[in-house]
Amino acid sequence: MKKIILLATLLCSGLTGFSQILPSFQFGLKAGTNLSKLSTESTFSSDNRAGYYAGLWARIGAAGIHLQPELYLSGKNTTLKNDAGAENTVKFTSLDVPILIGTKIGAAGVGLRLNTGPVVSFIVDDKQTVKNAAGNALSGDFKGQNIAWQFGAGLDVSKLGIDVRFEQGLSKIGKDGYNNTKLSLFTIGLAYRLF
Repeated sequence: MKKIILLATLLCSGLTGFSQILPSFQFGLKAGTNLSKLSTESTFSSDNRAGYYAGLWARIGAAGIHLQPELYLSGKNTTLKNDAGAENTVKFTSLDVPILIGTKIGAAGVGLRLNTGPVVSFIVDDKQTVKNAAGNALSGDFKGQNIAWQFGAGLDVSKLGIDVRFEQGLSKIGKDGYNNTKLSLFTIGLAYRLF
């Protein structure tokens, strides 16, 4: 009996390792929330505010490594404050395109994923509520794109997944004298694998 259990264990571990080597393709939907913060070297500070994101993801992998391109619409919000306490709410929408590389550890439909990679965000529109003269100085003059880097982890259980990520802006999004402004995000989301 012990030999049968040992043989079954070795067979299962061998199949699990072999399945990590075979090429695979997955595709699904994803949605979640984000917390945005602008970092600036000027006299302004920024508070985290909740936004959203929703879109598509794909995962192409073999030998335990996967490439995960994504495409989603993201609403980003934050509040800027100056030294005098004046506030300006910044809201904008972007089309985000992360290209992540990662690995997955696990078997039998349950696995932990680790991933990292660049993300390019294209501004779809920008809106701001200007409350005072300090807000006018930061009137949402954003460039057409922003480049950032994401670090994250995920847990898959069958067709469902949960992702937690941190995104640090690499390029500066401000213009007209506010060129030191970068965006950072913390995101949490749910994913559903269609196939």
